[in-house]
Amino acid sequence: MGIIPIISLVVFITGLSIYLILTSRGRFLLKSLVTKIKRQEWRFRYGKLNYLRSKFSKTITIAVIILAAVIAGNTVSAQVTPPPLTSLKSVSVPEPNNLGDFVKDKVAAIKLGKTLFWDMQVGSDGQTSCASCHFHAGADNRSKNQISPGLLRINADGTVNPDTVFNIGGAPNYQLKPGDFPFHKLSNPNDPNTVVSDRNDVSSSQGVSNTKFVDVIPGSAQDKVKTEPDPVFNVGGTNVRRVQPRNTPTVIDSVFNFRNFWDGRAQNIFNGVNPFGLRDPNASVVKAEKPNQLKFVKIRLNNSSLASQALGPPLSSFELSADGRTFQEIGDKFGRIDNKKSLSTLPLDNLDNLDNLADTLVGPLLNSVEELTGNLAQIGNTKSISTLLKNVLSLRGTKLPRVLGQKLSRLRPLGKQVVHPQDSVLGADSRYPQPGLKDKTYDQLIKDAFKPEWWKSNQLIQVDAEGRRTFVNSADNSSQTDEYTLLEYNFSLFFGLAIQLYESTLIANDTPFDRFLEGNTRALTKQQQLGKDLFQGKALCIGCHVGSELTAASVSSVAKDGRIKRAPFGARSPEDNGFFNIGVRPVTDDPGLGGNDPVQNNPLSEARLAQLGKFQLLLGEKPPVLNPPLNSSETVFADGAFKAPGLRNVELTAPYFHNGGQATLEQVVDFYNRGGDFGVLPPLKLSPEEKQQLVAFLKGLTDERVRYEKAPFDHPQLFVPNGHPGNQTFVSDDGTGKATDSFLEIPAVGRNGGSAIRNFLK
Repeated sequence: MGIIPIISLVVFITGLSIYLILTSRGRFLLKSLVTKIKRQEWRFRYGKLNYLRSKFSKTITIAVIILAAVIAGNTVSAQVTPPPLTSLKSVSVPEPNNLGDFVKDKVAAIKLGKTLFWDMQVGSDGQTSCASCHFHAGADNRSKNQISPGLLRINADGTVNPDTVFNIGGAPNYQLKPGDFPFHKLSNPNDPNTVVSDRNDVSSSQGVSNTKFVDVIPGSAQDKVKTEPDPVFNVGGTNVRRVQPRNTPTVIDSVFNFRNFWDGRAQNIFNGVNPFGLRDPNASVVKAEKPNQLKFVKIRLNNSSLASQALGPPLSSFELSADGRTFQEIGDKFGRIDNKKSLSTLPLDNLDNLDNLADTLVGPLLNSVEELTGNLAQIGNTKSISTLLKNVLSLRGTKLPRVLGQKLSRLRPLGKQVVHPQDSVLGADSRYPQPGLKDKTYDQLIKDAFKPEWWKSNQLIQVDAEGRRTFVNSADNSSQTDEYTLLEYNFSLFFGLAIQLYESTLIANDTPFDRFLEGNTRALTKQQQLGKDLFQGKALCIGCHVGSELTAASVSSVAKDGRIKRAPFGARSPEDNGFFNIGVRPVTDDPGLGGNDPVQNNPLSEARLAQLGKFQLLLGEKPPVLNPPLNSSETVFADGAFKAPGLRNVELTAPYFHNGGQATLEQVVDFYNRGGDFGVLPPLKLSPEEKQQLVAFLKGLTDERVRYEKAPFDHPQLFVPNGHPGNQTFVSDDGTGKATDSFLEIPAVGRNGGSAIRNFLK
C-alpha cells in the first residue's frame, strides 16, 4: 500500500473519531450502531439469518466495541459540546386539542381526578387505589411481598413460557434486603463476564388477591367477590396479594410521554373505553344529542396516553380488580343501589369473533396486559387468542336480578381517608378531622367537570345476553339484560380524562438542573456539572434521555423525529422512537415492545404495524416516510425494547429498570459502565471518580417539592398493603382463603408538605 492511501486512511479514521467524540450526533450514532449490531447478533443466534451473516455480524460487533472503548477512553480530555437544553418549565404540557368537547370545567376535572386517583374505594377490595402503587415520588418504595417471578417469559419462537419459580426469597411475601440486589450479580461490576448468579424475578408492586367478581354491594366499598386459588401467589396454599410482572414507573412528568406503560401499549389516542385507542375498532361511548336522544359515538383525543393508561389498572386482576369487573360496575358502585347481575353467562363459545362482544365485555376486561400475562401460569403454551381469553375471563356462576327501582345511594368520595384541610386541590372540601369530602358525591363531581351531553339523559343503555345494546326508556327488570345510566356507561371516559388532568399537574420542573439551565450556575455543584458533561458526553446517556424531558419517548421528540425512524448506521433498521433494548434481561424474559396487543393481536411496535400496512388504520395517521422506504420483510428492532423513562426524581424512585433489578444509582451506573448485562451497549470505561460525578448529577435531577410532598405533590391519607404478617413460609388465613393484610399509613399532607420521604430499603 502506498503512502497516500495510508495517509488518507489515517485522515479518515481520525476525522471519524473526532466526529464521534466531539458531536452529540456522532456519539448518538456510535451508540445506535453498536446497539443495533448487538441486537442483530441476538437474532442471528436464534436462527433468523444464516451462519455466514451471523459470523460476519459478530466480527463487526467486536470491532465496533473495541473502537468504541478506545474512543470512550480518550473522551476524558475532550471538550464535549452538549446539545442546547432548556428548563422543563419551557416545555408546554401536552393536551388534547378537542378537550373542550368533553370537559366543562378543568379545575373541577382535576379535583375529580385527584379524588379518584387516591380513593381506596376504587379497588374491588375497598383498600387499593391507583395511588397504592404510585404514592412515593409517583412510584412505589415498598419492599415486602414485592417480588414477581418471570411470568412474561417466552420461548424463542414467541410462545408463552411463564416462569413461576420465586428465585429471590423462594416464595411470595418475602422481605427484600439490600443484599438481594442487583438481581444479576457479578464478582466484578465492571466485567459482565464475572457472573455469580442470575435471577429473572421482578421487583414490582403488590395489588389484589386472586378473586372473581360477583357483584357490587350497595353502600359498601368492598365488592362481593369469590376467592379463587392462586397457583403462583400463595404461601402454604393461602392466597397472598399478587405482584405485577413489571416494575412500577413514576407518574410524575409522565404527561410528557407520547405513549405510556413500559411497552407503550397505552395509546396516544384515547378512545374513552380502554388503553388501546384506535386498535379497538369497537370502542365507543354514548352521547346524548338531547336528554331523550342517545347515540353511540367513537371518540379520539390525541395527546392522551395518560387517559389510556388510567383505564388499565382499575380492571386488572393483578392491580385493583376482582377478575370480571367492568367500568360500568365501578360507576354503579359509586352510584345507585341495585343488585347488579354479573356478565358471567354471556356466551363465550366463539371468542375468535370478538365483534359483538368487544364493547360490552372483551374490550373493557382486556385493559391490562399484566392481567393477561399474569394468568399465563394457568394458560401454559396457549397460542390462540380465543383460548387465552377463555382462560383469563373464566366467567362462571349465576346471574343476579337487577333492581333499578330503589333510591340512589352514594359512597362518600375518599370516605375511608382523611383529607388535609390545606390540600392544594381538595382542601376546601375536606371534612378534617373526619374522613372524606363534604357535600360531594361522585355523581356531582362528574357533573361539575364534564359537559352534560356525556352524562345527562333519562334513557338507559340496555345490554342483552348476546351483547347487543339498545336504548330504552325504562328498565325491564329482566335477568337477561343489564341496564346502565348514561353516567355509568361513560364512567371510563370520565375516569380516564380526570386522572389525566390531575396527573398533568404533577410536573417536577424545579430541580437544580432546571435552575442551572435557567442561568443559575451555582444550582449544580462542580461535581454535578462534571457529571452533566459525562451524561451528555462520554457516558452516552443523552442517546436515549434527550431533550428537556430527558427521554426520546416524549411528545416533543416524536413530533420532531417521527413515531418510527431508521437507525443511522449499520443495517439502518426501523425502530419505534423512544424505545430501546439496553440489555437489562434477555429478550425471552420479557418481549416488551415486541409483544402484541390483546385486542386483535396486532404488534405493539408501530414500526411493525407500518410493515403490515396497518399504521394509519390503527394509529390514525400516515406512517412517516423512511429513507430508504420500509421493506415488509426487513428486521424491526422491537423485541426486548422498553420506553426510555424521564429521569427527574430518579434518586427517589428505586428500584430501577423495567424489572426493578437494581436498587441504587451506583448499581445503575455500574450497569451502563460495563455495557449492560446481556451484551447490547458499549462499555464506557468510567473511572470511580467519574461514576460518582454521574451519580451526583442524577441526584441534581430531584425536585425538592417531591421529596417533601409539597404542592402539587401533596395528597390525602392512604393505607397501602405491605405484605402479610409472617414471611415467605407462613401467613395466617383471614377466613376467606386470603392472607391477613398488613398496612402502612401514608399520612395526609397539605400544600406546604411534610417530612422527607424515605427511599427504597431505607
